[in-house]
Amino acid sequence: MTAAPRRSYEAGHRPKFLVVVDDTEECDRAVYFAARRAGRVGAALALLSVVTPGEFQHWFGVGDVMRQEAEATARAHLARVAARAREVSGVEAEQVVREGQRSDELVAFINEDEDIALLVLAAGVGAEGPGPLVASIVGKWAATFPIPVAVVPGHLSDTEIDALA
Repeated sequence: MTAAPRRSYEAGHRPKFLVVVDDTEECDRAVYFAARRAGRVGAALALLSVVTPGEFQHWFGVGDVMRQEAEATARAHLARVAARAREVSGVEAEQVVREGQRSDELVAFINEDEDIALLVLAAGVGAEGPGPLVASIVGKWAATFPIPVAVVPGHLSDTEIDALA
């Protein structure tokens, strides 16, 4: 996994913290941490939502409608999450929707944006483990991932995150 060189701290650039947004409970913990930290250090914030291609793409017209609905749902969710980030720290978040497999799109987005300096994820608190994205990045890709990854424990409160971020 090779990424473009990071330029986050060069003249004319600004470090950017990236959060992958989904509908899990712990996602708010990642957003809260990233927004608070970005606000404190003057970094930018990017929110990425990945829409997985629908299973009915082979049906004429149905795939397009499903894709449009999924993208509209993702954009609405990103708008709510961006509002939360703004409320938490005053940071305006870049909102990005991509279509494809989540891990592939995540790596592609990082490769395309040389200002991304940190990926912020939150670990699930359930018996199923930390979540598939955390497990794959920390487990399978840890040695070759192109940027540092911060994993926020999903059980931390706003007050606890404030003390850390």
